[in-house]
Amino acid sequence: MKWKSFKKAAIAATAVVASLSLFLGGCGAKKDNSVKNIQNKKELVVGTYADYAPYEFTIVKHGKQKIVGYDMMLAKEIAKSMGVKKVKVVNIAFPSLISELQNKKFDLIMAGMSYTPKRAKVINFSKPYRTVHQVLLVSKANKDKYKSISSLKGQKIGAQQSSYQDKIAKGVKGAKVVNETSLQTLASEVKNGSLDGLVATSDTAEAFAKEHPNQYAVDPHFTFKQNKMQAGTRVAIRKGDKALQKKVNQTITKDQKNGKLNQLYHKAQNLQIKYAK
Repeated sequence: MKWKSFKKAAIAATAVVASLSLFLGGCGAKKDNSVKNIQNKKELVVGTYADYAPYEFTIVKHGKQKIVGYDMMLAKEIAKSMGVKKVKVVNIAFPSLISELQNKKFDLIMAGMSYTPKRAKVINFSKPYRTVHQVLLVSKANKDKYKSISSLKGQKIGAQQSSYQDKIAKGVKGAKVVNETSLQTLASEVKNGSLDGLVATSDTAEAFAKEHPNQYAVDPHFTFKQNKMQAGTRVAIRKGDKALQKKVNQTITKDQKNGKLNQLYHKAQNLQIKYAK
């Protein structure tokens, strides 16, 4: 074979191999059907832990228990953006939410969740849809007792298990930290004096204080330091579900610009006060 002919044959063979590699590579790539799957089943399944008013909490309406709140209202907006009317809520313990998302028990998590580097290794997050501060919920009698974070030394403070607030509480030097899965249980312990305070988001602490103004107060003297990335409440989404993440972010952006997110939040607050026990 002449050199020119050999060279042409080699180039042609290389092109075939390259084309075949691209084809096989494309076949191996996993297609993102995260939005299409939700549209096909005609429902958005949301994982939550309904113990975090005003984001998610339970009420009894017409004799039936129902999970409501800010996150549930936003979930309906996200579903609507995909042309889906039905939202199904799966209520499980907060520490189990991420593993059950990975197990595909639901499509996303909406549970007042914040970003942490550890969580970000295994799940994706939306852009923040509400920014909060970390504060101390105390009994009304102790409203002016703690003048600074250092004054919590030797005190018993509570935090929800596996939460960002748990990490903050454990960073308070000399404080005795008590963990519970239920935020309501921890708040009750603040009320009855078993706990000196509860580390919570400003939204949650203010909700308790508004719901029971004679029993709770938000400590007015300090807020806990926090990382800017961890200041926002976000939707948690499975790794690889980029299309769903994009759709969630688009909904958040739209409803932030038109003021609907604020409207929904105040609606959730009013609902909590209305059904307060």
